[in-house]
Amino acid sequence: MGQLLNLVQATFFLNKFSFCDGPKLLRQKSCSYVANYAQLQIYHGLQLPLKGVVVGRVDSLFICKGYFCNGGKLDALPHIQTLRKFSKEELAAKVVMVRFDSTILLQEELDHQTRLVSNALFTIKYLYEAGAKVILASDWSKNSNPKLVLAESVADFLSSILHCKVVPVQFISCDMPSKMEVLENADIFLLENLSEFKEEVANCSKFAQMLSSGVDIFVNDCFSHSHKILASTVGVARFCHSCVAGFHFEENLCQLKKVAETSRNPYVAVIGGDNLFDKAAALHFLASKCDGLVFVGKMSFQIMHALGISVPLEFVEYRALKEALDIVQFAQNRDVQILCPKDFWCKNDRFPGQLELFPAHGILDGWLPVDLGPMSLDEINSLLAKCKKIVWIGPVKFSNTNQHTNGASKLAQMFDLLSQSNCDVTVVGNMACKVIMQESSSVSDFNMLENGSVAWEFLKGRKLPGVMALDREYPFEINWNATYSDPMQPLVVDIGSGNGLFILGMASKRKNLNFLGLEINEKLVRRSLDSVRRSGIKNGYFIATNATTTFRSIVSSYPGELILVSIQCPNPDFNKPEYRWRMLQKTLVEAVVDILTSDGKVFLQSDIEAVAVRMRKQFLKYGKGKLSVVHDQGDAKCSGGWLEENPFEVRSDWEQHVVDRGAPMYRSMLSKSTGVE
Repeated sequence: MGQLLNLVQATFFLNKFSFCDGPKLLRQKSCSYVANYAQLQIYHGLQLPLKGVVVGRVDSLFICKGYFCNGGKLDALPHIQTLRKFSKEELAAKVVMVRFDSTILLQEELDHQTRLVSNALFTIKYLYEAGAKVILASDWSKNSNPKLVLAESVADFLSSILHCKVVPVQFISCDMPSKMEVLENADIFLLENLSEFKEEVANCSKFAQMLSSGVDIFVNDCFSHSHKILASTVGVARFCHSCVAGFHFEENLCQLKKVAETSRNPYVAVIGGDNLFDKAAALHFLASKCDGLVFVGKMSFQIMHALGISVPLEFVEYRALKEALDIVQFAQNRDVQILCPKDFWCKNDRFPGQLELFPAHGILDGWLPVDLGPMSLDEINSLLAKCKKIVWIGPVKFSNTNQHTNGASKLAQMFDLLSQSNCDVTVVGNMACKVIMQESSSVSDFNMLENGSVAWEFLKGRKLPGVMALDREYPFEINWNATYSDPMQPLVVDIGSGNGLFILGMASKRKNLNFLGLEINEKLVRRSLDSVRRSGIKNGYFIATNATTTFRSIVSSYPGELILVSIQCPNPDFNKPEYRWRMLQKTLVEAVVDILTSDGKVFLQSDIEAVAVRMRKQFLKYGKGKLSVVHDQGDAKCSGGWLEENPFEVRSDWEQHVVDRGAPMYRSMLSKSTGVE
């Protein structure tokens, strides 16, 4: 222990002249990348999802005439923090807002046995049983359940299915100070109908702040809105210190990821619906992943037209002709089989109630396709019988008023048999899922995603704002051997590393230590990692993350000892100084104290005294009696209870800015000792 203390002191206090200002490595322009999109980068063996300019995030790699398609590579969705992996102990007495999906929980005929419903209910019950104060928020309409219009009726309905009292409240339209007072009177509350507020769709910042007032943790369990930018799914994430996915959200995200997996072949996509022009990027992606494409909806006419098959011109979407030709060419270049309907059941308004069977290339004038013919279904069945993986996305529909579902039912029966013979079947879209539930003997054998819009946006390579707004998590193992040349060296972690000047300067001077920067701004992390590569530093690294929720999971796996944690000028870009301590929560302090080695140090500094005071108080309050302030190391000078100088003489970017304008810095050094009480 004495040797370790000597190492820390020698490194950080005794040799003041061994450090100088950090290297000028970050003055080059930021590394370029296509538009606002970024690839899944791999640095030193660690996969790191890097995001674009906005606070959301990973996008696809397709770059093909305005959409993205490059050999079929679609970047994985980022690893996000989930309620399942969130410490249950940290939920007790916390105020947690749950954005639930009204189309799932407020159905007129609610089936509690389905995974969708059971997971959505479990999210709320799990929080309630953990001792959290739960605030429920959602939008609803008569379409979900005509009996549920007023918040009072919705609260009563939720009470009956949750088996605990749900109290309706008017937090949004009433004075906010009363919000916390009301929370003392019950455990589960329901906010007003969000669909009545235009600020919800506009993602109004002030509205989002009102929604999240007093909220500690935000749980998004409304996957069907993850492709939208709403105040209740995206905006609130700015004002809550932890933002995680609920059990329903996590389950659906897992199902979505399976669409992009190609571990099982042959893999065939059965594609329904219409509007090929808007879905061209998604079709390119499917063509890059699958061994076959089967078209069973209106867009099949666009593909047949591109293949040179004669179809009635009124069925052709002319603005999609070029896109259809590109998709056909792309599929043919990859030897991807394309299967289109061979025959159709058709109707004629002059003969109501009468159906006639026509070959696909011979539909007579006045007749409108309404369903797949027997030859088409036999050919599809023959192809699918050889598959190990299938995704069905989009309805079997050929007109806006199509009520004929025999073809869809036949497909569902095929999928049911295949799912029982070790075939991985994913069903996407409300209509497709509904048919499967009607025809299948075991719905649990399917991967089901009811919201087709989310899946199409994902397949197009577009960001899902509701996913990107959640905190990042690192469930995979970090290869520390590849990250550092010697992963057993003592570790120094800088939380909120900014442009990385502190880490880069320290790493270049102290080769006997490893340095890790944790920074939520991924653009800055990207620049810092680029500087690490350019300079050849082997003992410095950066990770884009919200350290408040991921510090423990990241640092606890490090094989060496954690000897120093620094938090310097948190959130200097915020206009309001009082927001600068928002990132310093009890969970982070406890994680730091638990992992920090005995006699390890915590260095805190800010250019705002109130922030520095609060950070020090937080560490002393939540430090489990193991931390004490030490300002007597070496020849460090103190004034007014603060360190006068930076003991490392390597400054962070914001500290350098403050010093240059002649403003004071407020610094503290804390030490961990198991003997402190």
